[in-house]
Amino acid sequence: MKLKSLLIANAVLLGSFALQAHAEDEAQLIKQGEYLSRLGDCMACHTVSGKGDYAGGLAIESNLGTIYSTNITPDKEHGIGNYSEQQFSDAVRKGVLPNGSRLYPAMPYPDYAKISDADMHALYVYFMEGVKPSSEQPPETDLSFPFSQRWGMRFWNWAFTSDKPFQPIGGASEEVNRGAYIVESLGHCGSCHTPRGLGMNEKALDSGDDQFLAGGSLNSWDVPSLRGLPRWSEQEIVDYLQTGRNDKAAVGGEMKSVIEHSSSHMTDADLKAIASYLKFLGGNPALQAYDVKKQQATEAKLTAAKGLSEGERLYIDNCGACHFVTGKGAPGIFPELDQATIVNARDPGGLIHTILAGAQQPSTEKAPSTLAMPGFAKRLDDDQVAKLATFIRQGWSNSAPAVTKDQVAEVRKTLKGE
Repeated sequence: MKLKSLLIANAVLLGSFALQAHAEDEAQLIKQGEYLSRLGDCMACHTVSGKGDYAGGLAIESNLGTIYSTNITPDKEHGIGNYSEQQFSDAVRKGVLPNGSRLYPAMPYPDYAKISDADMHALYVYFMEGVKPSSEQPPETDLSFPFSQRWGMRFWNWAFTSDKPFQPIGGASEEVNRGAYIVESLGHCGSCHTPRGLGMNEKALDSGDDQFLAGGSLNSWDVPSLRGLPRWSEQEIVDYLQTGRNDKAAVGGEMKSVIEHSSSHMTDADLKAIASYLKFLGGNPALQAYDVKKQQATEAKLTAAKGLSEGERLYIDNCGACHFVTGKGAPGIFPELDQATIVNARDPGGLIHTILAGAQQPSTEKAPSTLAMPGFAKRLDDDQVAKLATFIRQGWSNSAPAVTKDQVAEVRKTLKGE
């Protein structure tokens, strides 16, 4: 009897240890999955202010119409609570739902296809066990014909996606390959920074093609190339992704959300890996040769404040206090205008939008202050904004085409409340 009791006690003890080990493993997987969800920026698209995390309902504007993000909480009726791990993986990596219907590539599954099996497992555990269920019912996406026919995505996927797993870059360091994995999979940087083809497809999905991260266009904003970033050091790339600002630039447009919800939560090691990978890519020449004489001439004229054009006068009156006569701004506070990518972009829409609507830097752990630039939509008319933007695009060492008042009028139409 004593031996039997001892065996039973040992079995109970072993079972207790096993349960504890399982609970610890699951807790670690949930923590890992939560971090991976930050790398994938799931929060930004699937969360609306005032609603539960991941409850969906965000309106995503596209060339096809408005697409609403879905509820990805573990709610069994309105969310993904009934998904098996394989069904979860198929939705994330292939854009295929359990009922066979197809997601639109506003969900960046062409990039997520490279997520490893181990990371996918951790994500599944997190969304099923670490996220609070929500019964929120987001609006249904209802695009016009023929885009409403989701079955057609089967052919789009066949033509423009790949199920090839992530391929490490031969001869590259471990750090570079870690950065490559993040950028090419969970980070889905290519979905905005890679040019699109006629089928609205990313022209390249990894670093094996020179078009990858070579720049694109999003909602009338020119999206810059990330290949090499010759004007930025690796530390400046890290600073920008971590805080939304560095000594040369401050975040604007869609990147504000990326930094607020994703990159500011990344580890220093992962941010350094991303920076190392982007610098490794190379192939991105500087905007133009820096014209010292032209820069000095603009600075001298603004300093003298004599014989100013209307664009120059508008700059002194509205912009000079923060960006100064040098166009250099204040490192880490107010961004440079001289040689800035948004200033010299082919499409001036981003610059026009910033002048009209202003901009605000996100609050992050490493940079909690939220410095804001006021918008001038109510203060300046279309012609004044055009002349101001033209001066900025052609002053100092910049050499971009002039802006017309018609271009300003088109951007003004997109502003909320205008």
